[in-house]
Amino acid sequence: MSTPKDDYDTPWKDAVTRYFPAFMAFYFPLAYEQIDWSRGHVFLDKELAQVARDAALGKRLADKLVQLSLRGGGEQWLLLHLEVQGRRERRFAERMFTYNYRIFDLYRRPVASLALLSDDSAHWKPHAFGYSCFGCRMGIDFPIVKLRDFAGRPEALLADANPFALLTAAYLAARDTKGKAERRAEEKWRLLTLLLERNWDRQAIMDLLMVIDWMMWLPKPLERALWQRIGEQERSRKMPYISSIERIGLERGRKEGRLEGQVEGQVLMLSQLLAERFGALPAPVRQRLAHATAAELKAWSKAFVRAKALDEVFQA
Repeated sequence: MSTPKDDYDTPWKDAVTRYFPAFMAFYFPLAYEQIDWSRGHVFLDKELAQVARDAALGKRLADKLVQLSLRGGGEQWLLLHLEVQGRRERRFAERMFTYNYRIFDLYRRPVASLALLSDDSAHWKPHAFGYSCFGCRMGIDFPIVKLRDFAGRPEALLADANPFALLTAAYLAARDTKGKAERRAEEKWRLLTLLLERNWDRQAIMDLLMVIDWMMWLPKPLERALWQRIGEQERSRKMPYISSIERIGLERGRKEGRLEGQVEGQVLMLSQLLAERFGALPAPVRQRLAHATAAELKAWSKAFVRAKALDEVFQA
């Protein structure tokens, strides 16, 4: 069973928070150039949670809300609403619209909504939502960046000094090596070795290492061999990261074991409930359940309550 992808969200979002200017410079350079970074920026996570509750969207929280200042002096400031979306969602553009007007309603300041899409679909690129009635038009157009669109230039990504170029290369490598564990292990070795050679501060190295580690999940035997290989290399080079690297590997193993057990239990329970209501499950459904993430299982379990047909469960 693959590692739960929602467990990877935390290190990715931490990287966005800690290295936000670099994130904007790499993925949204036009916006980056208009921001006065010398005046700092403030993340408004609690305020965003309130917006989500007011919008009756429950726990479907947007990723980041940031208060920024614009170049040009004065009291020019705005709010940036950022979504990092890892899977296709039928009403994603509508949700972007909802968050945008709710945030504007709360602050009465300009709101820029941006989206980074890390799903596997080549054609899903939601960038607008709107409607019109009696000559009245309402809607939103928002910039998006699709990670898979960076494919085809791996060497340029590896040569780029921006840390998010390396994370993008790791995402592409993870996608290209899906179901090819041996090849993924070699790609992960190459990327982590390159990361450890970068002339960045120790904390940045470890933060990004965590993201790449979670992104490029490996079966346990290959994972252990990889960490051992990295540890031996770093000892020979007397690098300062070795104790932290070993600790990350140990903590990762413990946490993965707990999460895998929880997910397996959820898969079993949902499979039994589906079979009891809809009969024997087709092979594609069993396969989908076997490779589901914790977030998917949660969504399908909620949909099951009201579903009248098996297909309705998986439309969530």
